Amino acid sequence: MSLVLEAKHIDKYFKKPVLFHVLKDLNFTIKKGEFASIMGKSGSGKSTLLYILSTMDTDYEGKLYLDGALVTGKPNKQLSRIRNEHIGFVFQFHYLLSEFSVLENVMLPAKKLAVKTVAEIEHDAMEKLRMLNIDQLAKKRASRISGGEKQRVAIARALINNPSILMGDEPTGNLDSHNAENVFQIFKQLKDEQGLSLLVVTHDMDFAQRTDRIIQMEDGRIVAQ
Repeated sequence: MSLVLEAKHIDKYFKKPVLFHVLKDLNFTIKKGEFASIMGKSGSGKSTLLYILSTMDTDYEGKLYLDGALVTGKPNKQLSRIRNEHIGFVFQFHYLLSEFSVLENVMLPAKKLAVKTVAEIEHDAMEKLRMLNIDQLAKKRASRISGGEKQRVAIARALINNPSILMGDEPTGNLDSHNAENVFQIFKQLKDEQGLSLLVVTHDMDFAQRTDRIIQMEDGRIVAQ
């Protein structure tokens, strides 16, 4: 089965205020179509790991492969393009631009990639909104919709460039149980119907237990996976 993501011997040090070994020799893979979660206490290194895996943090030792290609050591401009093409990211907070419409927010990463025409991007964005049952909100300003709706818009935005993997950092952490369940079901549907790979950092045990696999972290190490 093909691998979407492979981390080999990842080590990370924080240099200030004192030298601190935050990630210690981490090795794991994410297969195509796998829905994995990362769990661990606060300070175990989960978010730090996710920032490395998403290519946003390049200050680490070891090797990271995305879709079989080595991304470690690539220049920032190239990494920015790889990130935009291959990785969708959903945060705990939606980070929508409140003055923009829902549709405009979803279109942004595709406009940045600049592979398609604006008309094609708009068509794709509407498709994503329809898939998430929020196409009726397309013209609304992002500041005018509910928290659960905002997180769906953030997911649509993360999917606009048809990434190989969707990463989430506590994507349900700011939602009530009803909306958290909605997000889980959306993720599961993306895996089942589109074969999308997902990797989600979460504190929610109920969420994690329903994913294919839990990568358990403790003090910067993977203790179970």
